[in-house]
Amino acid sequence: MRSSSGCGKPGTRSPSSPRTWSWAAAPSASPSSGAPWASTWSSSGRSEMGEALRLNTRDMAELAPTLRAGQRVLLSGVCYTSRDAAHKRICQLLDEGKDIPYPLEGAAIYYAGPTPAPEGLPIGSCGPTTSGRMDPYTPRFLDLGLKCMIGKGKRSPEVIEAMKRNGAVYLCAIGGAGALAAQCIRKAEVIAFEDLGCESVKRLELLDLPLIVGIDSEGNSILA
Repeated sequence: MRSSSGCGKPGTRSPSSPRTWSWAAAPSASPSSGAPWASTWSSSGRSEMGEALRLNTRDMAELAPTLRAGQRVLLSGVCYTSRDAAHKRICQLLDEGKDIPYPLEGAAIYYAGPTPAPEGLPIGSCGPTTSGRMDPYTPRFLDLGLKCMIGKGKRSPEVIEAMKRNGAVYLCAIGGAGALAAQCIRKAEVIAFEDLGCESVKRLELLDLPLIVGIDSEGNSILA
């Protein structure tokens, strides 16, 4: 089975396949004192450094400024897929004063173009797209309230400055593991730009998607 981060044929994973993520050691990081996430973790969340933090996207406006580069995250909640074609259209809608597919205030965006869903599953392979493709549009999104971006690869200095300005965070997904990432997606629904195919905007419901804080709201980065 070939894992893909872009459009293509549906995968062949089984609905009963277990999730078997293997974490590599992340760079050490120290959270801010009095970080508010302790009261928002699920009952199985762990506070020790080196353990993954269980977070929900609904709390991202509050939590994003407290996360630090190198911390590991298991992310649940609602996010939206948007790649460069969707970003361009959203900016056009903003320019025209029209409604956009989802509210940017406090939102989490996953840079992904999932493959078609196999029978009986909510989605196909759903790995990260190279985030730099969205850099021309991202500062505007951040200034309008975007708090969390999920993807892979470096970000431009302009994006990092906008993150610092707005208290946002960039989470790195595991490249080449799209079929495994799909096992953390409980529901997927196309909500805009259906003509774009795999690049249409989708509303995803995540459960414990494993991520690493690639760039934090202070501009610290694990990306060389």
